[in-house]
Amino acid sequence: MGLPTGTKAEREIVSALIDVYDTALFDLDGVIYLGPKVVPGAAEAMAELRRREKTVMYVTNNAARPVQVVIDQLNRLGISADVDNVLTSAQVAAAALQAELPAGARVLVCGSANLAVLMGEAGFQVVAGADDHPAAVIQGYDPDLSWRQLDEAALAIQQGAGWYATNADASRPTDRGLVPGVGGAIALLSTALGGAPMVFGKPYRPMLTEALRRTGAKHPIFVGDRLDTDIVGAVAAGIPSLLVLSGAHGKGDLVSATPAAHPSCIGADVTALLKPPRTANVTLGRATCGNQSAAVVAGKVTITSVPATQEEQLDALWALTQLAWGDPQLDASEALSVLELLP
Repeated sequence: MGLPTGTKAEREIVSALIDVYDTALFDLDGVIYLGPKVVPGAAEAMAELRRREKTVMYVTNNAARPVQVVIDQLNRLGISADVDNVLTSAQVAAAALQAELPAGARVLVCGSANLAVLMGEAGFQVVAGADDHPAAVIQGYDPDLSWRQLDEAALAIQQGAGWYATNADASRPTDRGLVPGVGGAIALLSTALGGAPMVFGKPYRPMLTEALRRTGAKHPIFVGDRLDTDIVGAVAAGIPSLLVLSGAHGKGDLVSATPAAHPSCIGADVTALLKPPRTANVTLGRATCGNQSAAVVAGKVTITSVPATQEEQLDALWALTQLAWGDPQLDASEALSVLELLP
């Protein structure tokens, strides 16, 4: 696993994972940065992709911040970016709603000021409450979200307003750990009212469809840290994916992932794009990756090698993952505990 196509001979001469792709699509939070801090090695990796003339697009579900703020942060972190290679779920939502609603329709924004501005620029009349009889409610992440905003959204939905959301991320990775995402606010309304909104961001198709349209990608790879949004979205869109362990999801999440969330390959961080692709060979009850191996023993997945470095532990993880995916009933807990260098 790890390469989309090619003969055995072609795969053997690939010196870096990115070599077989023309475009790399990146999530941001947990992949390129953690809060105000750059993920180690990310700036250098992005510079090398530019040197190799690869197309890069940053695709973020974070709807709270204007695109220019995202661009400014990337530039401060030493990463070149502009309006042509940053795409947010708020932008996708605004464009999608133009096709869903009549021009000038009233929209109640249960999200950030940035989302409200984009709705206004899309030609909608932004209103503050249910008494304004909005045609739609759009939810997005807002660090200053209030109960009163949720109340008004709930009342508007009960009055018949269409219900939409920029994305449904349950959490956000930061430099201090995971914090709630807009998915929590969506869950509150779902608990109170039943049902769920139409969602535009990852893992749903509108966002990746727009990213592919903008880049003109022929052979893209998606790089993300979340199985439930980044990887599920890539799998659904038929795009190869790289799961990096620098953000929200770790080794335990990977091993227990359902087929809809199986990445094509894994790495510690985005620098994995510049390393040889990690491949696993699986035979009956045994898997190998590099010089690491795992085996099924008495209903458990056991690492049968001695992975000392982080890269060796990643190889061992990829080997045991193949066996665990083949039989979800296998116990991988002891094997995972050996991989102390991996989150």
